[in-house]
Amino acid sequence: MIEENIKKWHDLIRGKYPGGLDELLAEDVVFYSPVVFTPQKGKDLAKLYLMAAGNTFGGDDAKKEGDLEDSSFRYIKEVTSGNHAVLEFETKMDGKYVNGVDVITFNEEGRISEFKVLIRPIQAVNILHMRMQKMLEKMQENG
Repeated sequence: MIEENIKKWHDLIRGKYPGGLDELLAEDVVFYSPVVFTPQKGKDLAKLYLMAAGNTFGGDDAKKEGDLEDSSFRYIKEVTSGNHAVLEFETKMDGKYVNGVDVITFNEEGRISEFKVLIRPIQAVNILHMRMQKMLEKMQENG
């Protein structure tokens, strides 16, 4: 089952998952950001942060905002067990190498119930923090 669920995530990243985040996220999902201390609870907040991340993680090579397919972002390793997956990724932001992992847990219905993002090195965390803050402000302004 985890392989099917991760395929849904990869399809979503490529813009080829019809239901989008609304269908993939559980109502009670918890999102852990690398730049925010408190967990973000609930579908609306998790969706906001994941959309901002999608618009940020494309890095230097993104053709357009939110387009991870045509960008420097790519998953380089994948480990799955039970209903958990760890996906290692890399990208470039402001000329700096960014390396991180998405730790994803799916519930019994095949929806994401927990999403945790970890980033390295520290320069990447600082760049990400700045970009995410700007993106979240922009998204909130546009309503």
